Amino acid sequence: MSELSITTTQNVKINFISASIGERLGAYFIDAGIKIGYMLIVYFIFFYWLKIGILMDGIDGWSERAIMLFFAVPLMFYSLAFESVFEGQSIGKILLKIKVVKIDGYQAGFGDYLIRWFFGIIDFFIPPFYGLVALITAISSKKTQRFGDMAAGTAVITLKNNINISHTILEDIGTAYVPTYPLVIKLSDNDMRIIKETFKKAVIKNDFEIIGKLVAKIESVTGIKNQSGNNSDFIRVILKDYNFYTQNM
Repeated sequence: MSELSITTTQNVKINFISASIGERLGAYFIDAGIKIGYMLIVYFIFFYWLKIGILMDGIDGWSERAIMLFFAVPLMFYSLAFESVFEGQSIGKILLKIKVVKIDGYQAGFGDYLIRWFFGIIDFFIPPFYGLVALITAISSKKTQRFGDMAAGTAVITLKNNINISHTILEDIGTAYVPTYPLVIKLSDNDMRIIKETFKKAVIKNDFEIIGKLVAKIESVTGIKNQSGNNSDFIRVILKDYNFYTQNM
């Protein structure tokens, strides 16, 4: 699995984990199993029990093809219908907890699902490959995209809980925590996310210049003055204070 970084139109960077080849194959085979189940039900109800095949013997070719097309429509539009209704998920994707998203930060829409579905003809149904195109392009793509994803500007991500507290704006604070800077509420969740991510990277690199600039920016925006004398400690307190006030408002 690889990390998929999406920058939204508000310039907010969101990191997802691309669905693995195994997850995508698993969802594909679950959906294929559902389609096979549908075909078996249609056969036993309409052709075995109701004997519709016998009735079709006396009709013209065009009518016979129209009836067969009627039964085939759910198979043809299965993925398009489910992904449109369930916002990027078929039944297989729901069970495997993966989802189609736009790589530009927007929610994928019907047009995107339609493009994925259309190019699925190339990915899955060109003889003699039958799915090999999709497998090769997904394996070779950094974002695990099949050809249809590339055409639609989409990717498939995992929705499994791979996030811990260090990846969010949350900080561990005890019930007895006493905040220091009430003016921290002037900042937004997005501000705090940027502060935390920037601070973490600066600490790893021992980049004290960036930490100093971060402190100066916080002070100018909020009116808070660093009372600790240590820039790193100040930012840690800011993060905890923000969590204290937002969790108790």
